[in-house]
Amino acid sequence: MAQRILLIGGNFSPEPTGIGKYNGEMIQWLSDNGYECGVITTYPYYPQWKLKEPYKNHSWYKKEIIKQPGDKSFGTITVYRCPHYIPSNPTGKTRILHDLSFFISALFQLLMLLPGKKYDVVINVSPPLMPGLLAILYKKIKNARFIYHIQDLQVDAANDLQMIRSKKLIRFLFALEKYILKHADVISSISPGMIKKIKTKIDQQIVFFPNWSDTSFFYPINDKTDLKKEFGFKNEDKVALYSGAIGEKQGLESILFAAKAFQNFSGLKFVICGSGPYKEKLEAISKEMELNNLFFLPLQPLEKFNRFLNMADMHLVIQKVNAGDLVMPSKLTNILAAGGLAIVTANQGTSLYELIDEYKMGILTEAEKQEALNNSIKIALNSNSLVIIQNARKYAEENLSVNKVMQRFLFDSSIK
Repeated sequence: MAQRILLIGGNFSPEPTGIGKYNGEMIQWLSDNGYECGVITTYPYYPQWKLKEPYKNHSWYKKEIIKQPGDKSFGTITVYRCPHYIPSNPTGKTRILHDLSFFISALFQLLMLLPGKKYDVVINVSPPLMPGLLAILYKKIKNARFIYHIQDLQVDAANDLQMIRSKKLIRFLFALEKYILKHADVISSISPGMIKKIKTKIDQQIVFFPNWSDTSFFYPINDKTDLKKEFGFKNEDKVALYSGAIGEKQGLESILFAAKAFQNFSGLKFVICGSGPYKEKLEAISKEMELNNLFFLPLQPLEKFNRFLNMADMHLVIQKVNAGDLVMPSKLTNILAAGGLAIVTANQGTSLYELIDEYKMGILTEAEKQEALNNSIKIALNSNSLVIIQNARKYAEENLSVNKVMQRFLFDSSIK
């Protein structure tokens, strides 16, 4: 009999990026491999911070059942959508309200599931932090195993970036985090750097469970003729692409300053693709700077996304100084799978720097240093990057395949 797995997470499919993407793909993989899965989650809102179609008119609980094709009796996914508050301008305070609203609505949904058939394993993916308490509740009442997967150390980030200024609240959240860690049967995270940080909080073995890419869906396209024309550029243009969430804390202004520095470089086009609360501000700054070589594009449809990534001559993976220990930003996994030339801002000594340097699969540049970024763009324009591109694809095939990552995770976390 297949195990039954319950995921509690604030983000899920059909969100195209970030934690929701990985939660959705994880559950789909488990379902495809015979597990019966339940999901307590929100309505999709990320990265736009707005409800997506066809959910715009939903404001209460909703149950969705996704069955495997054919006559298979296993692999059903039952998704329980919970109402939640979505701030139009996410700040430290409004994010707390956002997380709290999901915690409360998910609590009621969990209570409705308790009398039903037992889930053998409950997985909570953080952030958000508070739903970890729901996983502990289910574990204690139903005697299930609790796996706590950490995509981001939310409290550390809020403290480091001063998104929450109340010391009392920060201390409370750190205490809450420690309580959840102590009650987890298995703790996992996405990188050696993250694992190292978690081990300072609790003396326990941490499972390495990295983000992945679908290497059969994202792959290098050898014949790139007319790819640029498909997305509104000339074949001879050089395209420097940023594709991902657009937030205030990511330092994306550096792309605008790079565009300004290369404004007289014929044929070089900068592209920022995606959505997020900070996009309008960046567009306004770009207009003030009179940048005629910078273009803003919406999120691309999934069916076109591999062609879109292959269209770019270089990919800008922009991060702040303190972000380097996350190792593998979600946007980077697909870039590597597509054999893209990534310019990655990461400082020496961070896990991300060491990984890129070890496998020689990108151009490294010092974080938050505009001149360094500009120089790396020049290198990308003027150097033969074939070896880097080949190394990127090879690394993705050997380390980022969803099948290999999930199989290792099942073994390491003892899910049968």
